[in-house]
Amino acid sequence: MTRHQPEPEPQRQPEPDTGRDPAAPAGRATPAPDPAELPGGAAVEAEGIGLKGPRGWVFREVTVEAAPGSVVALTGASGTGRTCLLLALTGRMKLTEGEARIGGLRLRKQAAAIRRTAALAHVPGVDDLEPSLTVGEHLRERVLLQRRYGTAPLAALKAALRSPRQRRADARRVHDEALAAAGLDLATLPKGPRTAVRDLERLERLRLCVALALIGRPRLIAVDDVDLKLSAPLREEAWALLASVAASGVTVLAVCGEAPAGLPGDVPLVVVVTDRATGARTAEEDSAEPAPKADDTDETEKETADALAETGRA
Repeated sequence: MTRHQPEPEPQRQPEPDTGRDPAAPAGRATPAPDPAELPGGAAVEAEGIGLKGPRGWVFREVTVEAAPGSVVALTGASGTGRTCLLLALTGRMKLTEGEARIGGLRLRKQAAAIRRTAALAHVPGVDDLEPSLTVGEHLRERVLLQRRYGTAPLAALKAALRSPRQRRADARRVHDEALAAAGLDLATLPKGPRTAVRDLERLERLRLCVALALIGRPRLIAVDDVDLKLSAPLREEAWALLASVAASGVTVLAVCGEAPAGLPGDVPLVVVVTDRATGARTAEEDSAEPAPKADDTDETEKETADALAETGRA
């Protein structure tokens, strides 16, 4: 009788290190954290960016470098592409050239993710308030929209499992924190939270817009025409408001006619001067050049309007 020898067991080779969590299911690597959900402000890094409309370049050769928690003042003459630059840096307009990163996200390829982390606080023609609604109605609407559409799926599921009383308490806390950060005291308004938006002063409307933007807890907010039709004392209050928001860690992009010399609390200030020829220059270079002609400004305003119509639909 022939005896069969048992076959030796194959030796197991050590598995290579793939960076996967051993407790995770096989075949699934641990995902990297989403930069849009990281805490703190968003750094702004742009080099040589430009946007071209049907009538030519709206802005070009813009370079920006700002750390998280900074105030970036986009200043220049009317019609030099300041608002378009603001919308482009928040992912609302598509760049024609150059590259930029907002909070670690690539602007040209991850614009949707940037829009989730960058909020518009006051951009006329894009996020206008409804004059007939009251302040309280705007706040309640934004809280409901944020809970329904502005929350990650996992966080939304956890919120749905809470009791109605806990959800109301969470909404009230977010509501109160946003009002406190914007410095808007409802008790000082003519009719409290029932005050219509049409009855607000310009600075009060700016505070309301900032509060609405902060309800979503963004890493960056964008404000257009900060100092438009404001007296010198009110301009100081407006910049103090934006400085306080930046001091809390949120990066601020602000379009203005004239940038301040400095901000309270030593908040970092980055000034970007736009013009028609080069798109962006330093403040020192701008002081050495003559003012643009009226005809040039009118033509550039048409180019800006066309770019808004063509690329601002996001």
